[in-house]
Amino acid sequence: MFVRRGETLALNNVPPDRTLLDLLREDLRSCDTKEGCAAGDCGACTVVVAEASEGRLSYRAINSCIRPAHSVHGLAVWTAGDLATTAGDLHPAQQAMVDHHGSQCGFCTPGFVMSLFGLYQDSVCQGQTVNREQAQHALSGNLCRCTGYRPIVQAACHMGDYPVQRVDEPALLQALADIEPRKPHSDYVLPERLEDLLRARSQSPQATLIAGATDAGLTLTQGRQRWQQVIDLSRVDELRQVEDYPRHIAIGAAVNLQHAFEALAQERPHVQAFADRFAGWPIRQSGTLGGNVANGSPIGDSMPLLIALGAHVVLMAWRRHRIVHRELPLENLYTGYRQNLMAPDEVLCWIKVPRPTPHEWLGAYKVSKRVEDDISAICLVVQLQRQGQRITQASIGVGGVAATPVRAVRTEAALLGQRWTPDTVQKAQAVLRQEFDPISDMRASSAYRREVLGNLLQRAWLESTGQTEIRLEDLA
Repeated sequence: MFVRRGETLALNNVPPDRTLLDLLREDLRSCDTKEGCAAGDCGACTVVVAEASEGRLSYRAINSCIRPAHSVHGLAVWTAGDLATTAGDLHPAQQAMVDHHGSQCGFCTPGFVMSLFGLYQDSVCQGQTVNREQAQHALSGNLCRCTGYRPIVQAACHMGDYPVQRVDEPALLQALADIEPRKPHSDYVLPERLEDLLRARSQSPQATLIAGATDAGLTLTQGRQRWQQVIDLSRVDELRQVEDYPRHIAIGAAVNLQHAFEALAQERPHVQAFADRFAGWPIRQSGTLGGNVANGSPIGDSMPLLIALGAHVVLMAWRRHRIVHRELPLENLYTGYRQNLMAPDEVLCWIKVPRPTPHEWLGAYKVSKRVEDDISAICLVVQLQRQGQRITQASIGVGGVAATPVRAVRTEAALLGQRWTPDTVQKAQAVLRQEFDPISDMRASSAYRREVLGNLLQRAWLESTGQTEIRLEDLA
């Protein structure tokens, strides 16, 4: 059940692996939402969902092509066809696109409009104006720009020129409150408490476990797999929190990527520029940090960062009528390509990240063919602790060079105890280039990856010594 156009829709016999896009287009005949890549990359399928949060609505633009339909149970959903008034007046996000000539063939336009609608709710409806930087962030997951960047960004920045069009939030909040939680014994389990999640996992260890499904959804659209039963942890209240402790922060597995990176950037501002290059806005709004870590892709961007920061993961299970847990360093979680040492009944629940020390320096670098919404060819994150020029601790996380995200332990050893000088960096570069045996693929050759690894360590030295500032456009 979900709310659309002010009405609560109850749909029966929806398979657990049906995507929200297919539900909208095929079952509800809402063909304004388009299918482009079916991989969460192009943004043609973008819709906006909202849920109740502390007495108001929280809005998110997401990719409907890889989002399970059942995951919007208890939420409000908008597509481009839902925005105009009953009198036929266009929403400001739509009217701005018309007035600033932001549409050409029109196929991608509904996705752009929905990204703008999400931005509108979070800015114009809150009495704020939209600047160019905000517009570019909001549109980073919408890749087709046959009209060109300028008119679309102009449309975003001028949405506030029109009379404000607000959602009837009190009525919508009441409608959402009237929707009952899903039954626990269904083929799509959507628990709201940690104990219920772990109980469900212990009873159905073979079920597909998802959070934002930004990667798992590809197994449906690209891999043509089927899900017989799903356990969705995205609503577990305990796992949607970021908890502060004296020596670390604990990020719940259901915290979306945007909020997780914001939490990390509060004490390490350098993280924000790195985080802005993680996929596009709809993916960061839907995908979770826990899902990215548990997935274990060798080119997942969050893991090299977390490894360099010394993060630990907390695994939990329901055994002998109680919750049990164990904790281990993140880099020890993986055993092979997309394989880990979690037992069938275990769930990755928390990522614990140590707080920065006064002597910490952090550099995080991603090399890809596009600045935004692209997969890494190489990812390198360097954390150093220094007393004067002497390196007292080094922690280096690397992605794109092995079957799993890895820690560059030999390079760390080459740096430890040395003075942070050009000679030390040159020797460490040679070690780093030989520490891994990366493959050649469509993104980069093995030789290129080795060369760039060493170059990025040189960049880290230049940046840490104040000789240059690394710009995003330099790393594309």
